[in-house]
Amino acid sequence: MYNVLMFCDPGIDDSLAIMYALLNPKINVVGIVSSYGNVSQQQATQNVAYLLKLAGRDDIPIIAGARSPLSGEIAVFYPEIHGEEGLGPIRPPETVQRGVVNFDEIFKIIDNYAYNLVVVDVGRSTSLAIAFLLGGEEYLRKIRAFYSMGGAFLVPGNVTPVAEANFHGDAIAANLVLNKLRNIFITPLNVTNYAIITPETILKITSQPFNAFTHLIKPIFDYYTTAYQKLDHSLAGSPLHDVFTVFALVNPEQVKYVKRQASVSIDFANTKGESVADFRTKSSEQTTENTDHIAISFNYDAFVKDFTAVMTTR
Repeated sequence: MYNVLMFCDPGIDDSLAIMYALLNPKINVVGIVSSYGNVSQQQATQNVAYLLKLAGRDDIPIIAGARSPLSGEIAVFYPEIHGEEGLGPIRPPETVQRGVVNFDEIFKIIDNYAYNLVVVDVGRSTSLAIAFLLGGEEYLRKIRAFYSMGGAFLVPGNVTPVAEANFHGDAIAANLVLNKLRNIFITPLNVTNYAIITPETILKITSQPFNAFTHLIKPIFDYYTTAYQKLDHSLAGSPLHDVFTVFALVNPEQVKYVKRQASVSIDFANTKGESVADFRTKSSEQTTENTDHIAISFNYDAFVKDFTAVMTTR
């Protein structure tokens, strides 16, 4: 069983990743850090509270994360992709109230699960970077591994020609995380763009009332798919970038990685958020403690099968 502390900004894809993690028998979610990103930090927190309420998981603490990037820029949201409230056509009931805990709860969780804790970061890197700045390297070395959805290596970005949304949203934080933390597994657009779930799979998942999330899955997926098909008419469904990142954690044998030291451009004038690594042949021989694991391929059929099985958990 993996003890997982999630950093997220739900968002449709993040919300599906949270559902997947909560339903997965291999995962023990020990906390969720809600930050700005796809929506504001306040809305992200409301969405997390709603999902935990449906799951009957009031025991999982919601930790108040960052509200804006380290650069001080005004955060940019994406209602055309995720909807105004982040759940497509779904508006979380205003009656759902849930208190959040202070940021230092992160360090209590690290102590409680020392050397047996995995961080999954599927949003902007700001909150994780702040945790490093406050706790220091010695504290975050107690974390067994970090799984980060972000970047686009040798492929186009999705918010600029060269940059993916999470790394672009706070390039300074993303670069700090990749250069200071250890044992990082990066799931970039190279692979997540192909983690496509089709409407047929969603119909299979929602054909019966399997669990408390079933009624949400199709409407938010349909909204997400419609948004994506406006960007690329050839898509047969929607890529679930964040779900794939959690899948990669619990199904390591289904994902292939290369070891390279990655960084993120903080050249705000030209290449902000571009993910960079040396893919020349001999660069693989130069591995150090700072070397990252960059996903380059995966077993698609295993991904779809696993997603279907987990999301139909009763």
